[in-house]
Amino acid sequence: MAEECTHDCSTCSADCASRDVPQHEAPRADSRIKHVIGVVSGKGGVGKSIVTSMLAVATAKRGFKTAVLDADVTGPSIPRSFGVAGEIYQQDGGLLPLESSLGIKIMSLNLLLEDESSPVVWRGPVIAGAVKQFWTDVVWGDVDYMFVDMPPGTGDVPLTVFQSIPLDGIIVVTTPQSLVSMIVEKAVKMADMMSIPVLGLVENMSYALCPDCGRKIEIFGKSSSERIAKEYAIPKTATLPLDPALSTTVDAGKIESVGEEYLGELSKLLF
Repeated sequence: MAEECTHDCSTCSADCASRDVPQHEAPRADSRIKHVIGVVSGKGGVGKSIVTSMLAVATAKRGFKTAVLDADVTGPSIPRSFGVAGEIYQQDGGLLPLESSLGIKIMSLNLLLEDESSPVVWRGPVIAGAVKQFWTDVVWGDVDYMFVDMPPGTGDVPLTVFQSIPLDGIIVVTTPQSLVSMIVEKAVKMADMMSIPVLGLVENMSYALCPDCGRKIEIFGKSSSERIAKEYAIPKTATLPLDPALSTTVDAGKIESVGEEYLGELSKLLF
C-alpha cells in the first residue's frame, strides 16, 4: 500500500492495492446467500441501524429468508433493536446466528460479549478482521436477503466490506441537514470508486407530523434527498419522519412491530 494512503478512499489520491478489483471472500459451504445489501452513512447518528432493521423486517414480512450482519463493531445496536439476546453456539466449526421472532438471522459482536455495554477497544485492522469472520465463519444457511449494517464513514471497515463481501449494492442513509448531506456524498463517491451500485437513498428524520393537523414540518430544513439522488443518479429514494414512538419501539426491542407506514416506504427501495 502506498505510504501516502489515508485509509479513506473518498478523499485519498494514492494509487494502492485497495483500488484493485476486490477479491471477495466466500461464505461457508453451508451458507447460501442470494443477495447482500450494505446500509451505509457518511456519519453517525442518522439512524442507519434503525433503517437496516426496518429493511430486514420489511423483507421478512414479504416472506423472504432474511439476515442482518452487524458490521458496526464499536457501536452494535442490531440485537437490542430486535430484542435478541442469548448464547452463541457453534456447529461444525462455525457460529450459529440468533434468530428474531420473525426468523431474521442476526450476528453481532454484542452477542459475543459477556456485557453488552463493554467497549470494544480494538484497532481498525482487528475490527475489519472480525467483520470478515462474520461473513466467512457464521453458519448462515439459506438466506434470500442479507443486510450489512456498516459503521459510519469511509474508513477501514466499510472498505473491508466492499472488498470482501459480494455486495449487490448499498443503501445510503442521510438526514436533511446540508452538512450531513455533504458527508453522505463522500460515501456515495466511495461506492463509485469501488464499483458498488447505490440502490437507494433514505432520508431519515425528514419531517415531523403535526399531532393536531397532520401537516409535515421540516424541522431540520428542506429535504435534499431528491437533489442528491439526481446528482448521483441514485434510482430510488425514501423519506422517514422524526417519530418519538419509533425510537421507543426500537429501545424496547420491538422493531418487528413497526407498521407498514414505515415499511412500505422502505420496501419500494428493494421491490
